[in-house]
Amino acid sequence: MGSPAVADTAERVARASYGRLLAVLAAPTGDIHAAEDALSDAFVQALRTWPTSGTPRNPEGWILTVARNRLRDLYRSATFRTNTALTDDAGATPASEPDLDAIPDRRLELLFVCAHPAIDARVRTALMLHTVLGFDAEQIARAFALPTATLAQRLVRAKRRIKVLGVRFEVPDRSQLADRLPPVLEAIYGAYSIHWESEALFLARILVDLLDGEAEVLGLAALLNLSASRRSTGPFVPLDEQDTSAWNHQLIAEGENMLRRAHALGRIGRFQLEAAIQSVHCDRARTGVTDDAALRRLHLALLEIAPTLGARVSLAAITGRLDGPAAGLAMLDELGETRFQPAWATRAHLLARAGRSPAASAAFAEAIALTADRGIRDYLLSRKEIVDYQTDDAGTPK
Repeated sequence: MGSPAVADTAERVARASYGRLLAVLAAPTGDIHAAEDALSDAFVQALRTWPTSGTPRNPEGWILTVARNRLRDLYRSATFRTNTALTDDAGATPASEPDLDAIPDRRLELLFVCAHPAIDARVRTALMLHTVLGFDAEQIARAFALPTATLAQRLVRAKRRIKVLGVRFEVPDRSQLADRLPPVLEAIYGAYSIHWESEALFLARILVDLLDGEAEVLGLAALLNLSASRRSTGPFVPLDEQDTSAWNHQLIAEGENMLRRAHALGRIGRFQLEAAIQSVHCDRARTGVTDDAALRRLHLALLEIAPTLGARVSLAAITGRLDGPAAGLAMLDELGETRFQPAWATRAHLLARAGRSPAASAAFAEAIALTADRGIRDYLLSRKEIVDYQTDDAGTPK
């Protein structure tokens, strides 16, 4: 179905505009499921018709028009209680498709819809990642260390709940922000963590414009700017080995400015502490060294506010650097059984430093199996090869 060029264009539209299109389609009725189906039908029709009719000048507008027509036919059918199937010509596109750039970006409104307090707290962030930011259930389930089927069921129930509640598409007033803002920030950070850097930065900056008096909004924007300053398109290089001259110093300056503005508000939160941790790393560009003692203090403070699995693994890593690998490994042992990739990667590195090559090789293998990022996987494979060579060279397992 369709040519490679057409498929590439459709994929680009889906990646760049899915959330915007879905938000616009779902806003009038709050029926996210119907909007998703209409959008899916529109992409299918594009793959069927574009190879012969040519890719339209405005592919996003074309997709939006077809999806709107699908929804129009669906609701008309429901009104008259008929079961008439949608036909391929039901979405015939007018001569001039709407200009998507002229339509307000309603993704933030949809993020706040998904953060409604009546939605199960366990699924709010995942729902945002799926509906607004376009990640599939498998990607999100991997990030949350959940079975894909379990997550998919939760997403379906949450979308039904939104329709039943009739939640309005709007950024809530200040009285409602306390309940809704934290999962929105988590979703934007999650999007960044699953390698959607530019869009996550864009959404974070919009939030700053809307809510510049919210310390954690500034904290998140600072965190993303500081983290993005070190992003590279080349092979993965560990943070401590990166050439600081290649970092984006404009993003560092923007992040530092936002972090100072957040600190001035006097309300310390998780994202401000995570941004401060990244600030310590970025300061190596100025001083040439990393202040590990400051990192440990910040990680301990972070654990007090947000005792997440990631925070505990990060503290184990910095403890291993300061107090030796045995101390870091003891902290990892306290986590119990987990399929959290960073925990296995950290364990592997600490075991290698401790000279326990066979155990390190096994931990590297587990971390590799849990890694989706090709660059990180290649790096872990190279480290595993080193410890495997050390084990062979020793002649007997240690």
